[in-house]
Amino acid sequence: MKLHGSTRVGNAKKKLQAGISLIETMIALSLLLVAAAGIMTMATVAMTTTENQGHLVARTAEYAQDKMEQLLALQYQDQLTDTTVFPAVAGVACPTTCGLTPGGGLNPDAPVVGYSDYVDKSGNPVAAGANWQYVRVWQITENVALKLKTITVVTQVRSQIGGYQRALLPRSTVSCLKSSPF
Repeated sequence: MKLHGSTRVGNAKKKLQAGISLIETMIALSLLLVAAAGIMTMATVAMTTTENQGHLVARTAEYAQDKMEQLLALQYQDQLTDTTVFPAVAGVACPTTCGLTPGGGLNPDAPVVGYSDYVDKSGNPVAAGANWQYVRVWQITENVALKLKTITVVTQVRSQIGGYQRALLPRSTVSCLKSSPF
C-alpha cells in the first residue's frame, strides 16, 4: 500500500508542476511580447529617421558637388559668367557679382545675392520665390600671392521638409582650391 500511496502523490506533483510550467511560459511570452513591441517601435522610428536623413543628406551632398563642378569649370580670372543660373551664362552683364569673383557667404539663412541659388527636389534650378527644396550658397576667397582661390559650397534642405528643427537641418559642405592659370 505504501507503494500505491506514493504513486498517487507523485502523480499529483506531476499534474501540479505541469500547470505551473504552462503559466510560467505564458508569463514569459507576455513579457517578451511587451519588450518586443517597445523595441519594434524604436526600430520603426530609427528606420524612418535614417531613411529621411540619409536621403536628404545624400541630395545636399550631390547638389553641393554639382555647384562646385559648375564653378570649377570656369577660368581662374572669370568675372563675367552668371553662375546663379544653369547652365551658366558667359559674357553677360550680371545683376551682381559673377564668375569667380571673391566674395559670398556660407550662411544658408542669409544668402548673398550673386553667390546663392535654389534647386527643387529633383535638383533643377528654380527662382528664390518658387517651390525650392534646397538652398546653395558659396564663398570664394583668393590668395593673390599664391594665385589660389578657395571655393566653398554649402547646400541645406529647406526647413519645411521633414519637419526638422532649424539647427538639425541636413547640410553638406564642399571645398576646393582653384589655381591660376587653370
